[in-house]
This record gives sequence, C-alpha cells and structure tokens, in this order.
Amino acid sequence: METDSRYGEWWTAPAESDDGRLIMVTGRADVEKFRTNPRFDTRVTVSWIYDTDPAAAMPDDKTAAVMETVTEALQAAYTSDPVAVLTGIYTGAGQRDWVFYTLSLHIFMRKLNEALAAMPVLPLTFRAETDSDWEEYDEMALARVR
Repeated sequence: METDSRYGEWWTAPAESDDGRLIMVTGRADVEKFRTNPRFDTRVTVSWIYDTDPAAAMPDDKTAAVMETVTEALQAAYTSDPVAVLTGIYTGAGQRDWVFYTLSLHIFMRKLNEALAAMPVLPLTFRAETDSDWEEYDEMALARVR
C-alpha cells in the first residue's frame, strides 16, 4: 500500500491473524500532536469484511481499488478538518480495518458520511471506545519492530 505524504509519515509491515493468515499493517508514524492532545481519546474502528480466497486473505483487485478510494477520501476529509486522525490500516484475513482517534464521535461520523457520500453503499461497520492512552496504537506499532 502506498501512502500519500500529504497525509503524514507511514510505514507498512506484515503480521499474522490468529489463524496464521497474512495481515498487512500500515501505521502512521507522526501522531504526537494528536496523541498529546487529551481530547483525542476516542478510538473508532471502521471495518469492511470482504470475501477472499482463504489462502490469499487479501481483497481482490476490484475491492482493493475501492478500499483505496475510501482511504483517500477519509484521509482528505480529516486532513482538511482535523477532528480525527487515521492512525492505522489493517488488511488481510478477509477484513480491512481503518483505525482513527477522534475528539468527537458525532463530528467524526458526520465527516465520514460527507467524505463517502458519492460512493455506493459500502459494507462498513463501526466500533468506538475510549482509549485515552492510545493502547491500540502502541500495540499496532509493535508490528513495525518485528
């Protein structure tokens, strides 16, 4: 996965799912200005479950292209109005997760809907929880040093 430098500094590393399938982890390195702001304490995970060959674990080319369009739209939306920051993307084992930290769940969802308004209905699910210590980010960053 290539990441646009307009959206920060990124790294990518392989990891494994619980069942041993490949997951590509892409993490944002330059998050300190968000992480040190105590208002960015809510973690939102946006997930897309996709069909895949069990051996491959990665999305097909058509699905991957749409996922990249979604990534670009979300990065652009939250860069122009920084109410959230995309910190990680996990792709593999039949699922893509975009992980954000936000200062307002309400505004986050409004901006997400605006960013994706021109797209067809997507099979997205959402999970939000308080993570003021950025524990998920720290766990994800371990993939970088393995």
